[in-house]
Amino acid sequence: MRTWPPRRWWFAVLTAAATIIVVAIPTALISTPWFTREIPPTPWAWPVLVVTSLLAGLVAATYVARKDGQARTRSGSLGTIGAITAFFAVGCPVCNKLVLLALGYTGALQMFEPIQPFLATGSIALLLIALVLRIRREQSCPLPQPPAAQ
Repeated sequence: MRTWPPRRWWFAVLTAAATIIVVAIPTALISTPWFTREIPPTPWAWPVLVVTSLLAGLVAATYVARKDGQARTRSGSLGTIGAITAFFAVGCPVCNKLVLLALGYTGALQMFEPIQPFLATGSIALLLIALVLRIRREQSCPLPQPPAAQ
């Protein structure tokens, strides 16, 4: 990461800021007239969101092409799953319409709320794994291709 050009760092910072806004507004961590929370946020919601946003920004920055590098395969499923999982981890368990439809109000409180810390941990772990894999893949040398058989 020390060799990243400034545009990658700017992309990481802007993506991290956008992630905070995109997750914090609908989950009502940031008060707005459009979204409300019936249950106050947990004490770990903001730290999880900040760490997730930073990791999401760094993972997204690995997709910014380098002028000195070759084109690489672009698989982003771990990072995407990690970012989506963070949304469910910091959200209000009874404000999430998908959870309410699946479990009901009582089920959301009894079944979904207790797993939110695990979702938060999983989100951070997935984004960290995605970042490590992307950086390792970027630093690896491509294998020479064997000549085509005729």
